[in-house]
Amino acid sequence: MTSPNASITPDHSASTNATAPDRPRKLEVADLITIGVFAALYFVMVCVATLVSTLFTGGFGSIFLPAIAALISGCVYMLLAARLGKFGGITVMGVVIGLFLFVSGHFVLSFIASIVFPVAADLIARAGKYKSKALLLVSYVVFSYGLTGPILPLWFMKDAYVASLQARGKDAAYIDGVFANINTGTFFVSMAAILVCALIGGWFGQKMLRKHFIKAGIA
Repeated sequence: MTSPNASITPDHSASTNATAPDRPRKLEVADLITIGVFAALYFVMVCVATLVSTLFTGGFGSIFLPAIAALISGCVYMLLAARLGKFGGITVMGVVIGLFLFVSGHFVLSFIASIVFPVAADLIARAGKYKSKALLLVSYVVFSYGLTGPILPLWFMKDAYVASLQARGKDAAYIDGVFANINTGTFFVSMAAILVCALIGGWFGQKMLRKHFIKAGIA
């Protein structure tokens, strides 16, 4: 029989575990620092893609830059998603890249694409709680189209693009060279190349994440 003086103490550990909140879902200062690091890494990948596209694709270089970047940046994207696991990280990284493109002299469309596609990619990844491999792969494909901002004006804003080149002192020969390969066929080829390269790059990024980063405790 229980003594009347005996106190009944609640199981604090059980109640704590039952009511313990998940980690904060809003971005914090530490998260922004993490995003900044990954944005810098992604920017390095874009620079590498720019060099590769210039050296190996000749006159087609600029229109295939997003595809090459998608091919080599999967690890950066998948590791960010695994490390952060919060809505906003993918969006902020895309916006940072878009701001750089805008400041460096590209059309405002560059910045718009770097908002729309990263936000959509973030929403897709969040739907799978940043853990679904299939949704993360789709998310990466969508995110990769964020780099199409600098090249879309070649097809859809030709007059404005030509005017901007002329304002920067480019001669007619240079401008003709820029538009030599711009037609309906190359538009669809470049968009399809992004899709294929993003699927390959994203799959490789997920494979490297499982094989190396998770085992090393990085993700």
